[in-house]
Amino acid sequence: MAAKSTFPCPACGEDVPAKAKACPHCGACDKSGWNEDESGADGLDLPGEDFDYDKFVQNEFGSPAKRSGPALIWKITAVVLLIATVLLFGAGFLFR
Repeated sequence: MAAKSTFPCPACGEDVPAKAKACPHCGACDKSGWNEDESGADGLDLPGEDFDYDKFVQNEFGSPAKRSGPALIWKITAVVLLIATVLLFGAGFLFR
């Protein structure tokens, strides 16, 4: 009796060469045991539709870092320095 040259993939049903390590059509492989539940997989281990990204980030990284120090004071300081710089350069051009 001659050996078959192909066999049907248990996951997708397409013909697979006899010595193939994986189905060329769906990616099911001998490592997964040619599982039928591989039919919906594309080889990536992605989360399902019910995945909550915000909850994942919260669990993985904790709450966002809180700013230290009064940010309003730094903003006011930056504006004052900008105005002072503009006035000093403006005055320098006027008194040349």
